Formats: sequence, structure tokens, C-alpha cells
Amino acid sequence: MDAKDTDRTEAGPGKDFIRTIIDGDIRNNKNEGKVHTRFPPEPNGYLHIGHAKSICLNFNIAADYQGQCNLRFDDTNPSKEEQEYVESIQEDVRWLGFDWADRKFYASDYFEQLYVFAEQLIKDGKAFVCDLAPEQMREYRGTLTEAGTDSPNRDRSVEENLDLFQRMRAGEFPDGSRTLRAKIDMASPNLNMRDPVLYRILRATHHRTGDDWCIYPMYDFTHCLSDALERITHSICTLEFEDHRPLYDWVLDQLPVPAHPQQIEFARLNLGYTVMSKRMLQHLVNDGRVSGWDDPRMPTLAGLRRRGYTPEAIREFCDRIGVAKRDSMVDIALLEHCIREDLNKRAPRYMAVLRPLRVVIENYPDEQVEELDAINNPEDSDAGTRKVPFSKVLYIERDDFMEDPPKKFFRMAPGREVRLRYAYFITCVDVVKDEATGEVVELRCTYDPETKGGDAPDGRKVKATLHWVSAEKALPAEVRLYDRLFDRENPCAKDVGAFTDCINPHSLDTLADCRVEPALGDAGPGAAVQFERLGYFCPDVKDSKQDRLVFNRTVTLRDAWAKIQKQQKK
Repeated sequence: MDAKDTDRTEAGPGKDFIRTIIDGDIRNNKNEGKVHTRFPPEPNGYLHIGHAKSICLNFNIAADYQGQCNLRFDDTNPSKEEQEYVESIQEDVRWLGFDWADRKFYASDYFEQLYVFAEQLIKDGKAFVCDLAPEQMREYRGTLTEAGTDSPNRDRSVEENLDLFQRMRAGEFPDGSRTLRAKIDMASPNLNMRDPVLYRILRATHHRTGDDWCIYPMYDFTHCLSDALERITHSICTLEFEDHRPLYDWVLDQLPVPAHPQQIEFARLNLGYTVMSKRMLQHLVNDGRVSGWDDPRMPTLAGLRRRGYTPEAIREFCDRIGVAKRDSMVDIALLEHCIREDLNKRAPRYMAVLRPLRVVIENYPDEQVEELDAINNPEDSDAGTRKVPFSKVLYIERDDFMEDPPKKFFRMAPGREVRLRYAYFITCVDVVKDEATGEVVELRCTYDPETKGGDAPDGRKVKATLHWVSAEKALPAEVRLYDRLFDRENPCAKDVGAFTDCINPHSLDTLADCRVEPALGDAGPGAAVQFERLGYFCPDVKDSKQDRLVFNRTVTLRDAWAKIQKQQKK
């Protein structure tokens, strides 16, 4: 998807369709000109990049109109919810740069009020207790082309329904044996309006209310009433809730609520080469396909943070993709482009060798160690320089040498001269091999002391500049090369079997014998750095210690998105 393929064009320059709706509401003094939004996650998993889009949208709209945005946990299913998820969600929202002040709420705050509302619906003849088992209820519901059938219990008296509902709350009936259903229209073309379930019996310990309740309200009943009780003006949600909007409005129309929010739907984020389903992400975790919710290959905010993504890059990404009314697939290359742009400006440069090949400079003094000046970040004039140790024995990348190079290979080869970054010109004069395997294990070279930090005085040129580290001073490190988790853009496509069949077998390549320049020993966990010529990396927040450096690759230097944009312009 092109970053501009949103409904901003329909709404006018600089506006998306949601802000256009809000502008109209303000002109008409709807809600007394107030704007109050909310971000309402279910605490049944970790937030992912798709949630970031909703977080940015809700909090930014509130800020744009000098309004407020609540954080509310829709915690109505204790069998799947945990305090761990509540805490991780708060951490993620704060990390993205947003603050809900004193407006943190839980649906469970309203359980008593919701129960009173449910009793009111019963008293008004608009809800009834149903004895149908789940399988029977599905049969009675009908299909998209056939009307449903009324429950045999639909015409119970108000008194009987109240008695049964109160006994449901008292715990007299087993789980799943009875439900409370709205009495709407079993012939409605919208299946959500065919007497939907409002409450079910579920004996599960709630992370906040403990065992106080054995009946829990359904999401569709809870969500709209929570919005109303918090006096939300604009209930912004994703497109899968569009068919639920009539039920949202129906519930609010039947009850004495203090406000009637307007539900507005937008297209959720579908990002290539990953999945956005909590169920699927949970499966990856439980099945051991990843190391946890914060595995750097996961699209969770915890995983992206551990991989080295910045909140600024994610907010920029969410802004570029905009707000659309139609579902589409966003190219993951755009997300990678945003983090690359951000880190290019802020990340200091260092040298690291991931697959070391030993280099001995024969004419360099044995005990000498020079401190050479290296630029910290050419994109930041205030970043300054640092000292890099240079000695007789170095390491270069194994990939930077070929014994019998093809025509367009300009890096190190026998008899060829190259430049070492910030250092000297060196020439390969001999190649040392392992006698048993024939593998190249060492290069013998000479250097030109007249080329320190620049070009040769006689004007000769070289076609390659290589990064390197001092063998004596470099620090050992483990480097984890993360790539896309799936090898197919849409792992959920219809022609795919199980989505796990598309897992990229090369999504993680661990290199245990790397060498990094000594200054990287002071890089704090999560600090963004660029390994020159290799990509952007960060020390792993869990595993990297002073005595064991572990770096995660955030993103490569190759900008696929820029290439796509260039081709489109042609």
C-alpha cells in the first residue's frame, strides 16, 4: 500500500475522515463542542503495532481538539486476562509517548452498574434468560440468508427472568447452562441483532474482582455502556465492529445513560510478513516458535522495543499510513524505512566485525597501538568524534575477502589495495590457509603509513573502504541477526494451510564469535547504534551484560521502501 492511500484525500488536505466528522460535530455544537476519546484494550495479550495505530489515533485526536483520552481495560473475560497484560499495556502506551493522567478505568469498575442496566432491560421486557446450549443457540440463530428462530424461553415473564437472572448471579446454575439475551429481532439481516447474549455464567477468578462474580457481561454490552458512563464523545474502533454498531446504539437507546457516544470505524492495520491476531501471536508463544511476547521478531510493541525500534519511528509510521475506511495491506518496508530514517539521525556509528577474518599487518610495529579519530555520526554535527584503537593484528569481515574475485568485486583480494575506515591503505600480500580444510584463516598485509585517515599523497585511488577492529582491543560479542518472521507477505492468505507453515526459517541467525570496538562496551541496554556498513543494532535489554555483550539487529541499511518509491515514480 502507498503511504498516501488513505481517506485523507476524501476529507480534504491535512484531514482524515474521522477528523472531518469531528469538525462537523464541533460546528454543530454536538457534545457542547467537547472531544473525549478512549483507548480500550482487552488485557488478554501484549499490544502489537496494530494497536499503536489506534493508540496514536485516539490520543492524538484528543490532543488536536484540546480534549481528553481515557485508557480503559475491557476486562470482561477473566479466563484469558492477566495482570501481566495490564502492566505491559500501560508500559507500551507510556513508551509510545502518551499519558492518560488520572483517566485509567476498567470495565470491571462498572460491573455493578452493568448488572443494574441488565435488570432494567429485563423489567422493560427487552431481555430474557435463555436455557439453550451454545450449539442449540447457533442452530436457532439462522444464517445470512435465513432468519433465525425464537428461543423457546423468549416469552418468559419479567418476574421469572428477574428471578433466574438473580439466581445466575448467586451461582445456582452451572457454567454455560443459561445466558441473558437481548430481545431484539431474530429475523434481522444483521446477525448481531438476533437476540445477542448479554451475560454468560463463567466461574473464573478475575484479576481485579476475584471471585465476586460468576456471571460476566459480554463485550458488546459492556463496551458501549462503558463509553457512555465515561461520557466518551467519539468511540473510534476498527472495521470489524461496523456490523456491531446497530447493537451498540440499540443498547444505549434502551437505557438511561448519561451520554450516547458515536461509534466510528476505520481500517485496522494489516502489515505484510506478519500477523496481527492475538490468538495467532499467543499460538507462536505457546508453541515455542518464538521466545516470548517480547521476542524481537514479534510485531508486539514489547518485541519491537527490544529489537531497537523507537517510539518516534512508530508514531511516524502510524502518521504516514493515515486513517482509511478500506482494508489494505501495508508494506512492512515502510515501517523499516521509518526506523531507518529515525536512527540515521540519532544513532552513533561504531565498527563491528560479525564474521572475523584475521589480518596481520607485517610492516606495522609489533607493540604499537594508535588511537585514531572516528566520526560518531555524520548526520549530526554535534555528535563529535571518538578514539578507535589500531594495532598490528586486526579483524575484517570474512565476506570482504575473496581469493579469486569476480570482475565487480572491489574489496580485499590477493595483491589488491583497499582503505581501512579512518586508518590506512593496506595491501594483501599473502593468504594463510588451514592445512586440513583449505579454509582461509589469515591475511598477511602491508600498510602505507602515508595514507593515515585519508587519501594517498601520490593521488592513487582505491575502490573499497572496509570496516575493521583491533584484535587486541576489540570486545567479544554475540550478534543476533533478526529478519522478518514470515517468508510470505500474507501468512493468512486463503491458499496457505497453517499460518505457521510460512515461518521464515532464517528469521534469526545467531553469530556467537563477533568482535566490536571497545567503545561499545559502554552502550546501555536498548541504546541504538549503527554498525558501519552492516545495519542498526542495539544491546539486548535482557541478555546483554558488561561481561557478555549481546546485540540485536534492528534493521539493515538496505532501504527497500525507498527503492519501491523510486520505481513508482518512474
